[in-house]
Amino acid sequence: MTDTATRLLFREDAYLRDAPARVVGHTPEGGIVLDASVFYATGGGQPGDSGRLVWEGGALEIATAVKVGPAQIALVAAEPRPLPPVGAEVRQFLDWERRHRHMRVHTALHLLSVVIPLPVTGGQIGAERGRLDFDMPEPPADVAALNEALNALIDRDLPVGEHWITDAELAASPGLVKTMSVKPPSGQGRVRLVRIGQGAGQVDLQPCGGTHVARTAEIGRVEIGRIEKKGRQNRRVSLTLME
Repeated sequence: MTDTATRLLFREDAYLRDAPARVVGHTPEGGIVLDASVFYATGGGQPGDSGRLVWEGGALEIATAVKVGPAQIALVAAEPRPLPPVGAEVRQFLDWERRHRHMRVHTALHLLSVVIPLPVTGGQIGAERGRLDFDMPEPPADVAALNEALNALIDRDLPVGEHWITDAELAASPGLVKTMSVKPPSGQGRVRLVRIGQGAGQVDLQPCGGTHVARTAEIGRVEIGRIEKKGRQNRRVSLTLME
């Protein structure tokens, strides 16, 4: 199998729903490695995308996508069926509704880290809800106020963009890293930062390799649920998409 890096089509355009690709190899576990992937691979608390792969003479439902080595992505079939051969030209189709909900939840969690400005110790993204764990010795006094502040940020319809810095620049600016348990996606010479808001209106800037909506209003209304105690200082804050 070639070790050529997979082109990350989801990084170039998070709204791309289908795209052509070529099979460059199979993993020992039966994963399909493409030269370009519209499927986001599991990482950073965000699940891998699902969808469908079609080629001449065959089709396959894709359950998820995973990282292979430092720079490749493998698609994992939903059930054991014949794989497209190496060299085959394929068309990949994303389960767009599921991916878009992941994007909405992911961006909402970035905003949650704005209204709760504490170190993040963990997180998880789903299609209906997501959560962040905070280094929070005491529970917040007013959850309703947090909920109102979070939805007010969403309603501002702030633009969501990206900015790249070098690994060295990130090392020199440790304050950019909010997560204590997940290392930023570095090691390739540069790091992607996700920015919410622009100029004087910027509200958040942090390392992230995931997919996001283009503007915060696209998230829709969310609701912060119960806050669970997880250890002596950790508390889990969950939010749910309400529409």
